[in-house]
Amino acid sequence: MSIHCLTLERRLPRFAFALVAPLALVSPMAAQAQPAAAGGGAQTVTITGTPIVDRQDVDDFGSLSTVVGAGQVRDLGAVDLSSALRRTPGVQVSRFNPVGSFGGDEGGAVYLRGMGASRPGSEVKTYVDGLPFYSAVWNHALLDLLPVQGMERLVVLKGPQPQSFGNTFGAIDLQPRRGTQPGLSGDLRLSGGSFGTLVQQATLAGRWGSTEFSLAQGHAESDGHRDAAQGRLDNGLVRGSVGIGEHWRVGGLVLGADNQVSDPGEEGLPATRTGRFDTRGTLLGLSLEHRHALAQGRLQLHRSSGVGLWDNPSAAVTRSTFEISGLRWREQVQAWSGGELRLGLDVERTQGSVSFNGFTAFDGSSQRLSAPYLGLAHTFAVGGGWTVQPSAGVRLYRHNVYGEHQAPHAGLVLAHGDSLSLRLNASRGLSFPGLDAALLNAIVPPLAGAPDSWKALAPERMDHVELGLHWKPARDSSVDLAVFDDALKNRYVFAFPPAVAQPSFTNLGAYKVRGVELSWQQRWSAPWSSFVGATLLDSSLADLPYAPEHALALGLTWQQGAWRVSADAQAQAGMFTLNKARANATPNTARVGGFGVLNLRCAYALPLLGRGGEVYLALENLGDKRYAYRPGYTMAGRAGQVGLNLGF
Repeated sequence: MSIHCLTLERRLPRFAFALVAPLALVSPMAAQAQPAAAGGGAQTVTITGTPIVDRQDVDDFGSLSTVVGAGQVRDLGAVDLSSALRRTPGVQVSRFNPVGSFGGDEGGAVYLRGMGASRPGSEVKTYVDGLPFYSAVWNHALLDLLPVQGMERLVVLKGPQPQSFGNTFGAIDLQPRRGTQPGLSGDLRLSGGSFGTLVQQATLAGRWGSTEFSLAQGHAESDGHRDAAQGRLDNGLVRGSVGIGEHWRVGGLVLGADNQVSDPGEEGLPATRTGRFDTRGTLLGLSLEHRHALAQGRLQLHRSSGVGLWDNPSAAVTRSTFEISGLRWREQVQAWSGGELRLGLDVERTQGSVSFNGFTAFDGSSQRLSAPYLGLAHTFAVGGGWTVQPSAGVRLYRHNVYGEHQAPHAGLVLAHGDSLSLRLNASRGLSFPGLDAALLNAIVPPLAGAPDSWKALAPERMDHVELGLHWKPARDSSVDLAVFDDALKNRYVFAFPPAVAQPSFTNLGAYKVRGVELSWQQRWSAPWSSFVGATLLDSSLADLPYAPEHALALGLTWQQGAWRVSADAQAQAGMFTLNKARANATPNTARVGGFGVLNLRCAYALPLLGRGGEVYLALENLGDKRYAYRPGYTMAGRAGQVGLNLGF
């Protein structure tokens, strides 16, 4: 496939106008017909939530997840996943440009508590509505295929949670919006500003009886803050479901994305530019779910495919394709009073290819992984309003190359209503070598003497222990504390003598990451709310990328009458960057200094623009600070956007 066929002209895609035009016509009429409508639709964004993070959730097995809602994404001015999660405690991001992610490495990635920097491969997997969506041939995410537009929430699971997702040490799940209120609702957002940046986003949702749907479309483009820093994102999402009787529902989902991003190179060194990276991908999903009084479950069938085209003028044109297909089944059963039984099955098949300058270098056979799981939790009342909930479970794996393995987990939650809970969770995570291991074995010349060494690998393993506290000292105040210890072993690398007899793949090396996360959400009064998040990390690897020793995130929101002002800030220590290579004993010397950044968004509600209608000004890096996620790749200084939102 040529570069030309992956390139879109720098204009809004045609399908955008099909959605935007009716919204632009209907919004003013809807605003006049119901200027103070109290009813809601799936696209209504609650504006009373706290900044940065919506909430912290603990499941029946003592595992923590952080939820970032659509309102927080809006206040952050985020157009992609890394900008939406950049202030979340325990999360680090990397990027080159204001819009788009260059490749799946330091040009655009998300890291969780020091995990996720291995390349190829990654310790973190990405999902949409629980369905895997990433570049299977390189075994890591391509963030531009994961739009935040049209998503109700972003759920971040830090640490292995076998009862939710397998074959990973952490997960990010993008959950689409649903049509929840009767009738039709929608919105249209337009903005423009510094560096020729233009953003257009549209959503539409509806419900009639037992039928509901949602549509979303997004376009963002920018010339970039310096030469060759341009980027363009185009995406669309269609999903819906229909009720069958009182308890059953069938649904479907289609997600498509087409993007291109350039590498600006190190500042002042044009020769370090590595060209342009184009991505295109599609995710298809079908679901059957039921909700009964004592049992709830969901069966999903999925298929995703995509292509990445890296046009590097100083090297080669690299074309990578991937395909993932399979099923996910999850069931929750309340078989007795106080008891919770969770069971399910994940089946996944991956395949892909890589070519250089049109010549196929890898077109390996597919890999298949089956992973059933079972978990059990029970809540006991112990008097005085206290409850204790022990839990345990196991996920079993059967891989067509790497055989059978298991990942157990156990938890304990001691709670006093909703005001106070203590939790202890221990779990094992497994991350299997993917097609990336077979690919490297095929294209790295020194490994030619051991062409099948990748088949003798074992899955990477993480033993995770976490102690947590959730405390609500008052109705409008919430404090969450997590202390964790992650021990990783069996990291798969290719090594050379004397570490091995001949150049080959092997499992070698281990390291630990210990840390503390603290978050405090507070609503001070009707107008004021705040968020404070702090993360401390201590890694046994001194050069672990994107794992600063300390990071602080702050958010503040004020709303009075038609005005709404949101501020967010980040301050963190210096850190190593780039990636943790698969070549054994490869040193990492790239490092960036610590930095602090402050952003501000001011919005004024206008009923003339319909429900949720507003005009706004968003300012980034108010202090005009110099900072970077990779040496020489300075991010944008002070910048601004003006925009409006129309709704009905």
